[in-house]
Amino acid sequence: MRSSNPVFSRRGFSRDNGYAGFNAAPQAGGPVAGNPYAQGTGNPYATNPYAPADAQVGAPPQAPARTGVMTMDDVVARTAMTLGTVVLTAILSWVLLPVDPANLGKSYGIAVGAALVAFVLALVQSFKRKASPALILAYAAFEGVFLGVISSAVSTYIADGVVMQAVLGTMAVFAGVLAAYKMGWIRVTRRFYGFVMAAALGFMLLMAVNLLFAVFGGGDGLGFRSGGLGILFGVIGIILGACFLALDFKQVEDGIAYGAPREESWLAAFGLTMTLVWIYLEMLRLLSILQGDD
Repeated sequence: MRSSNPVFSRRGFSRDNGYAGFNAAPQAGGPVAGNPYAQGTGNPYATNPYAPADAQVGAPPQAPARTGVMTMDDVVARTAMTLGTVVLTAILSWVLLPVDPANLGKSYGIAVGAALVAFVLALVQSFKRKASPALILAYAAFEGVFLGVISSAVSTYIADGVVMQAVLGTMAVFAGVLAAYKMGWIRVTRRFYGFVMAAALGFMLLMAVNLLFAVFGGGDGLGFRSGGLGILFGVIGIILGACFLALDFKQVEDGIAYGAPREESWLAAFGLTMTLVWIYLEMLRLLSILQGDD
């Protein structure tokens, strides 16, 4: 299975040197068929790269020494660091890059530049074979600059107080999806993945077309960013973000189950951060439209 997240879609935590299946779960204390972190030998213990070196064929299963592998604590810690960097730089850019009429052009220019740099850094990390903490934190810092200026502008010129509402909404979506995933209400299957990816592709194409019409034709393009259509597409964007979260949770769960190396937790943090940024931006846009129509 591939995740919707470009990080996970490049190099997921899974088996078969690619992507985990949905039915074959790893068995505690026993061999895990197809584990990409296992060693391909005839020894049943070789399905776990951390098994004892003197394990013999036919010997009774023993609990593997799980050292140096990714844990949920690792994912939580790295995600907190990455999101914390986004929040910190967003606050600093809000304070240091005012969006008053005298500085609006300069602030917007810096925000657009930061967004482009963050995009390039995200692409570079997505195509790297290993996680680079420095690269990931740099992405988070530039992303925070962009979010800080955009949030300040929306709060100043469109809807005062909408930023906190968008933050709370993003947290609510994250908590809701996590709870639904853990309780089994959301089942990540191949059909689910295919539907989400098809919907995401269509959504991004429509947004790109709308942007082109807005740039060359002026106004709001095809109307996907305001009014009834804007509200509809804002809701769709948030739902897609929630689906991305479910796919990301599945990939993290597989990484822990299959014994991914500890440094892979940085990839998990990177992917989750990008998904949460997506949800926040869609939430901010939707709330801005709703309050702007009041």
